[in-house]
Amino acid sequence: MKIQEILDILHNVAVSPEKQLEKYLAENKKVVAVAPVYTPEEIIHSMGIVPMGVWGADMEVREAKTYYPAFICSIMQTVLELGIKGKYKGVSAIVIPSLCDSLKTLGQNWKYAVKDIPFIPMSYPQNRKPDYGIKFTKSSYERVIKDLEKITGNKFSEEKLAESNRIYNEHNAVMREFSEIAAVKKISASQRNDVFKSAWFMLKEEHTALVRQLIDALKSEPEDNNEYRVYVTGILADSPSLLEIFDKNNLKIVADDVAHESRQYRTDIPDSKSPLDDLAEKFAAMDNCTLLYDRDKKRVDYIIDEAKKHKAKGILVLMTKFCDPEEFDYVPIKRACDKAGLAHINIEVDRQMVNYQQAGTMVQAFKEML
Repeated sequence: MKIQEILDILHNVAVSPEKQLEKYLAENKKVVAVAPVYTPEEIIHSMGIVPMGVWGADMEVREAKTYYPAFICSIMQTVLELGIKGKYKGVSAIVIPSLCDSLKTLGQNWKYAVKDIPFIPMSYPQNRKPDYGIKFTKSSYERVIKDLEKITGNKFSEEKLAESNRIYNEHNAVMREFSEIAAVKKISASQRNDVFKSAWFMLKEEHTALVRQLIDALKSEPEDNNEYRVYVTGILADSPSLLEIFDKNNLKIVADDVAHESRQYRTDIPDSKSPLDDLAEKFAAMDNCTLLYDRDKKRVDYIIDEAKKHKAKGILVLMTKFCDPEEFDYVPIKRACDKAGLAHINIEVDRQMVNYQQAGTMVQAFKEML
């Protein structure tokens, strides 16, 4: 297939997750919703179930206001709103991790607001790296397995998990490769986002095959000499309005530290113990994320190093409104950018925001700094 044909397929998936849900249900596949971030998709996949990401949508919140105050992350508010409105009809269950306070409240509110879709909690330890933390993570995975077996009737096996671990590692590798080639070829911010976003709504082996074709096709294309090279960090970067502003200003995203995009693909699953132990070891090895405890804030240096590595001239901080973990990290990131001589800008993003006109003015000014 040609480049545009592949991009069109991925775009259609990215903008129409409900059609993907209908497709898998029509194929008699069971689907389990996975909330952000680091839900153990490999376990769900290994049980013959389709893991499908839920990150909310750009929409007005009405029903969820009954359960949430206004000062809660809009991703959680809109996930609950969609659940209340029946947009996840057909999903067998939802797995929600406990990595931030907002996610914890999402699970508890879900039990009362969306009673027709069972809630499965995924509890992660604060101290994930010591042996006791790894054991805690494994025991939490075992609870998820037990709940999935009870709800879906599908059975878990270590042999199938080993295969799913391999499939997910392969997908990690192809997404890392795409990010690198997208940095030097003519891929717009909107197109880049389509590739990452579509992965949440497809079986990983299907997505890997398409992205691999895209990479092969891009290799023969001329290099993009765009001088407005930027590095993006944040939780979410999928607003069509904001991406359009980036593209209109000819900003070239050369790499990212976005939870919805590259952040999840940095760490592979080892192959040294049992498949479930390996999966717990993977979580222990993960770093440089606002949702993962690190008192030394190594993520700040990681962002600066990655920006320099990819020859970025500036850093775009996309600050999800009311996301406390991200807000705590911004001050040291700003100081590090100033020290490194990197231009930076902080743009507030929100699922209920309909007008990014002010952000457009900020991006224009930011571009002149590059």
